[in-house]
Amino acid sequence: MSVPTIAILGGGPSGLALARLLECNKIDYVVYERDASSLMEGQGGSLDIHGTTGQQVLKEAGLHDEFKKYARWEASKTIIQDKNGTTHLVSGEDQDEPEIDRATLRKILVESIPPSKIRWDHAVKSVEKLGNGDIAINFVNGTSASGFKLVVGADGAWSKARHLLTSAKPQYSGKHYIEGKISTSNPYHPTVNEKFGAASLIALGEGKQLSVAQQGDGSYRIYLGLVVPEDFAKSVVDLSKSDGDAARSFFITNADFYGTWGSELKDIITNSQGAFKAWPLYHLPSSALSWNHVPGVALIGDAAHLSTPFVGEGVNCSMFDSLVLARKIVEHGVGNLDAAVEAYEKDMFERGKDLIERSNGSASLLFAQDAPKPLLDVIAMSQA
Repeated sequence: MSVPTIAILGGGPSGLALARLLECNKIDYVVYERDASSLMEGQGGSLDIHGTTGQQVLKEAGLHDEFKKYARWEASKTIIQDKNGTTHLVSGEDQDEPEIDRATLRKILVESIPPSKIRWDHAVKSVEKLGNGDIAINFVNGTSASGFKLVVGADGAWSKARHLLTSAKPQYSGKHYIEGKISTSNPYHPTVNEKFGAASLIALGEGKQLSVAQQGDGSYRIYLGLVVPEDFAKSVVDLSKSDGDAARSFFITNADFYGTWGSELKDIITNSQGAFKAWPLYHLPSSALSWNHVPGVALIGDAAHLSTPFVGEGVNCSMFDSLVLARKIVEHGVGNLDAAVEAYEKDMFERGKDLIERSNGSASLLFAQDAPKPLLDVIAMSQA
């Protein structure tokens, strides 16, 4: 069996988008994905896909019509409140940034790729450069692969391919998102639905955040944004209990968390259900995006420019990486992949640095003690 030209490590949005674009251009590839199948759960919540980036990728991949079947343009609306539940701004209704569940986007991308091109249950253990210049991929399942002309690391925050290009490692941002849910069968669901509908809530104050976002099935995910130690979920609060009740009580009664917040906002936390999930938030230093080109390897998405999620552009920037890289490969040809990757990297470095720095700047607004005032001031200045 011949070795495909390109190996893509990771079946997230950027890796699958690249695979689809290569498929459209009849360039041979294989995707290695750690999940046992496309049906694995825990693929995150909802994503907003922007018109000029994420949607542009889907258009060039021939998937925009399929995307439109599931995209929720009505979910572009955002409600900004203070810690007391007073609404200060409603915006975004006219923005071309519809929401789609991450799992649904993945399904669209997976179904656009021949099944034989995706190797499930292939979690990457290590990636190494051999003496002959080949890149060898070693998998947790005990197998390995090599002989590719290009290995693309689309393997996320803790990329196993990144070390071939840079010694930079993700840094803890000082912040966590604690995720909860309100299902459609929850007795409190009608109350949340009446208040927010498809809109997203962002409530801010005292260096904390509470977000509410509707999912494709009508349920809601809630996110508690906190400035806490990296080991918070292991040392400060117990998130291991399946019912989550102890954590709920901790958050709504403790003055250092949501104890002083308005009753309607605390009710959202109180009436969420099940266990919470902790998401410590990391980012790469923007200065890391300046490595010298290494033949035979490229990074896209979080593997290249991991950022915090505070500008809502991470998945869009990641998918746009795939589009730029695919365009450069088509332009230079598979016989000159190194030139294609170098041209891609020049473009990606600029976009990736900008994303990391803007997201870090946005965090200072969202987590300010007197939020949402600093955020509202910046919005007002931008509209003046």
